[in-house]
Amino acid sequence: MAVSAPALHDALADIAGREHVLREPAALAAHAIDAMRPAAVVCPANAEEVGRVLALCAAERLAVVVRGRGSSLALGNPPRRLDVVLELSRLAAVRDYVPEDMVATVEAGVTLGALAAHLAPQRQMLALDPPNGDGRSVGGVLATNASGPLRFRYGTGRDLLLGARFVQADGALTWGGARVVKSVTGYDVPKLLVGSLGTLGVIVEATLRLHPQPPATRSWWLGFPTHDRARAFLAALLDSPLQPDRAALIDAGGLRRAGLPADPFAFLLSIGSVAEAVADQGQALERLALAHGGRSQGLAESAWTTLGQVLNGPILLRLACEPRRLLERMAGAQAMAGRLGVEAAVVAQPGHGVAWIALSGSPAPAQVVREVTQLRRALEPEGGSLVLERAPSGLKAEAEAWGDINPEILRIMKRLKSEFDPGDLLAPGRFVGRL
Repeated sequence: MAVSAPALHDALADIAGREHVLREPAALAAHAIDAMRPAAVVCPANAEEVGRVLALCAAERLAVVVRGRGSSLALGNPPRRLDVVLELSRLAAVRDYVPEDMVATVEAGVTLGALAAHLAPQRQMLALDPPNGDGRSVGGVLATNASGPLRFRYGTGRDLLLGARFVQADGALTWGGARVVKSVTGYDVPKLLVGSLGTLGVIVEATLRLHPQPPATRSWWLGFPTHDRARAFLAALLDSPLQPDRAALIDAGGLRRAGLPADPFAFLLSIGSVAEAVADQGQALERLALAHGGRSQGLAESAWTTLGQVLNGPILLRLACEPRRLLERMAGAQAMAGRLGVEAAVVAQPGHGVAWIALSGSPAPAQVVREVTQLRRALEPEGGSLVLERAPSGLKAEAEAWGDINPEILRIMKRLKSEFDPGDLLAPGRFVGRL
């Protein structure tokens, strides 16, 4: 770090106010990323202050990691350098909301819970529900491309983001997407920012597509004794006219953690529509489960909020595979946990081939690395992947958080990184390929 810590603190205080610059050792330790402690934490009040902070960091060659509410800081590789943590929690305003158009523009620090409360009087919603979602910020959810059971019907943040105001690495404020006729870079910038982990730019505002809240909603638990029967049911469900709005597939370990009946595999499904359609589709859903050897019962709406707790633990893996092989991969995750001598809880997104595997206990790091390496090799032929979403920093260093990536794709990503962040100052090293 070229500039001294006291000088950095003073410069940041001139921008955001002295009370919004954290410098005490305990505060810096609480904002460490993979055990790397920043020299300062700054909490700007608006987009203009974010721009000034990044301009300062660019001039002084300081490495910056962006933080929303801190729920996903374990994602990614350890940064190569860390000088400043840029916290966006003070950017918490709903800037524009047009119920007739079902569009809202919000600052990045708005939590999903606060936004839901703002939209509730108009019976509208942002259809994103990642684990522990109420306390997560809009900017953080977009930067990590986090999603939950609502993805089954509504897609991910990439599908719901219309436009974004973001700050470039040099401090320049830029719009991309719905608020401009054409992006000056020639890229669909909002889509690039989603899932980029703050390595291309800092989202400060997002324009989002909203959806109406359904007039009536009902949820079901559907249990199956084998993965073959569960797989047959899923295929039939996807081929049916039924339209669940939320869907999760959970193994026995995850069901036990959620306090639900622990069949080997179970689907949690909800249907939202007018009351008559909910009743009719619910009966058809129960018949479909019975026809494939399953059993069904009603599910309390509160059960959906427990899925985040199911995935708590020191190690969390995100697996992506061919959707038709999802049940097989879930069974393989349980076998892997047995070899590691730990318990696993798996929560998956049926129809998308994505599953989260939470491992409890303290498995031997070398054995975890071997299992992760073998599973990644098994996933390669189908274009799958395995990401360490949460793990001790030493384990991430040994296993590489993101895994290998196609060399041609990596070359494209490197070109994008060099164009958006030529100084390599935004979260250096945290993204795929150590970008």
